[in-house]
Amino acid sequence: MDSFEQVLFVAREAYVYKIPPRTSSAGYKAAEWSNGDLQSFLWKGRLRILERTTGDKSECEIRLEDGETGDTFAVAPYDKSGKAVEPVLDSSRYFVLTVQNNNQKAYIGMGFEERSDAFDFNVALQDWTKRQNAAASLSSSSEAEQSPHVPTGPKKDYSLKEGQTFSIKLPNSKSGAPRRAAGGGASLLGGDGFGGGSGSGGAGGAGGLPPLLPPPPSGGRRR
Repeated sequence: MDSFEQVLFVAREAYVYKIPPRTSSAGYKAAEWSNGDLQSFLWKGRLRILERTTGDKSECEIRLEDGETGDTFAVAPYDKSGKAVEPVLDSSRYFVLTVQNNNQKAYIGMGFEERSDAFDFNVALQDWTKRQNAAASLSSSSEAEQSPHVPTGPKKDYSLKEGQTFSIKLPNSKSGAPRRAAGGGASLLGGDGFGGGSGSGGAGGAGGLPPLLPPPPSGGRRR
């Protein structure tokens, strides 16, 4: 599977320091590096943040390189936890990086001369972390939206094979034919006919219909 690299941030000048062991659980202080003289740095060169994407997988690393030859001085793999980069307590321009080489870890101090470089360095790492969290959240939502009623196993074949038959048994009627209700059939309103009677000979007449009224008498004209 093909992979490609993308440069997220470049600083032309970054400084590396050898740091003493941590003396406080609160964190590191840049003022304690190089006996308080931050001009006495261990190394100076270019810093780049690279994103390497392979398929759906994205990896990020901080690479310290020689500004002229491009030779790698140190690499700090970065993940969503952010533990590879720790800001110091007394400055916004200095950080402690966790670098790796052949599965061996070391801690080095790193700083920028310009405060704007330190700001852009932080923003680039935060943007990458947000994109990874958004992608992970979208993947989790897609899995949760799948219907639990959809079978996940192999589909079963219910079709008839050659030579197979099936039969359907219907319930038997005692008289062999449906009975017609007395009085001309059942009404949609639940009774037998409009009058609700059950016999054929009542006042309702045949079929349970109400009797027809005779026409009114026609009065004769007086001459």
